[in-house]
Amino acid sequence: MKEHYSISEIADMLSVSKETLRRWDKNGRLTPIRHPINNYRVYHVDQLRTFEQLGFLFSNRQNTQQKPLRPYNVVELFAGAGGLALGIEKAGLKCVLLNDSDKWACETLKQNRPHWNIIHDDVAKIDFTSYKGKVDVVTGGFPCQAFSYAGKKLGFDDIRGTLFYEYARAIKEIQPALCIGENVRGLLNHEKGRTIEAMKDVLTELGYTVLEPRVLKALFYRVPQKRERLILVAIRNDLADIKFSYPEPYSKIYALKDALRKGDLYDSDVPPAKGQKYPARKAQILGMVPPGGYWRDLPLEIQKEYMLRSFYLGGGKTGMARRMSWEEPCLTLTCAPAQKQTERCHPDETRPFTVREYARIQTFPDDWFFSGTVIQQYKQIGNAVPVNLAYEIGISAVNFLNSVERKNASTSIAA
Repeated sequence: MKEHYSISEIADMLSVSKETLRRWDKNGRLTPIRHPINNYRVYHVDQLRTFEQLGFLFSNRQNTQQKPLRPYNVVELFAGAGGLALGIEKAGLKCVLLNDSDKWACETLKQNRPHWNIIHDDVAKIDFTSYKGKVDVVTGGFPCQAFSYAGKKLGFDDIRGTLFYEYARAIKEIQPALCIGENVRGLLNHEKGRTIEAMKDVLTELGYTVLEPRVLKALFYRVPQKRERLILVAIRNDLADIKFSYPEPYSKIYALKDALRKGDLYDSDVPPAKGQKYPARKAQILGMVPPGGYWRDLPLEIQKEYMLRSFYLGGGKTGMARRMSWEEPCLTLTCAPAQKQTERCHPDETRPFTVREYARIQTFPDDWFFSGTVIQQYKQIGNAVPVNLAYEIGISAVNFLNSVERKNASTSIAA
């Protein structure tokens, strides 16, 4: 267990701002100390025992991977480059159909898993009825969409024409035991929470018990990145008495160095790969930013030059001119590593992360090939579910389905 945690790490772990931590410091709730070696302001681990949500730091509990009692089949929609599919495959589930409308994402899937049944097409054109009774789980990273509410409670027919409708249609036609949807955290507050409630209502209408959505922080699941994913789980009503357990957090939190250097996560340093470059002047400016720093660490005149009108606006804009630190998890990767609003500069070298570095931060294995141009590859990786997080979700799915099998077996014996 780590003995000291930085202010940034605790802010991420508690889902509060650094300003909130400073207020807690003033009122005595949580006071940082000076690190005995580098003199940085940090928190000693013993100060964190009062926070119930950080209890996992003091526990050795880890998710127990059960072997599937029989082959469990999965249909995945909006599969992208395969982060979710690869993770759940590692947990013991079998992907029998994967769909995406993006050509290059499908090429990536085909290159890495030629035996997978990959359909590159509009999901609205796919008939799922032949999978009824043959598929245990339907998964998908459905888009966050606004619906036309008109002051009414929405049902299945009211969301026609949306991609969530197609996800729901697949569930209706397949009738799996378990449905697992994933999305960005912002879905919780989209349209003041009405979008997620409409989605829950639709799944309820289709005969499913919807669990309360859960935001999983990837950094708690062996992912060296401050990424969050909203997980929406629904259980078919006849199985609703069987508990689905979300994955338990790990006590160890990995930093960027664990992704790019030999260590617990990878048995070698990151291999060389292609990547974008900064224009000359931008490289000069970012070269002035220290590891872990951002635009406010630049000289005042350079701040004004780089930020332009944004310099005079409110807000921290902490993603601009941002250089990562080896000692902390990386900020959430985006689809474009050199974009001004969300820069992710390498800690030592003044450049964006390469494609392979991007993939490692998302915990893809080094032999997972990405198709298309460099820009297309960044997009696929940036949109993916981190593989290690997907693996933990897959373990939870297998454990649930094993419980279903045991229930069915005991019912058969009783009959």
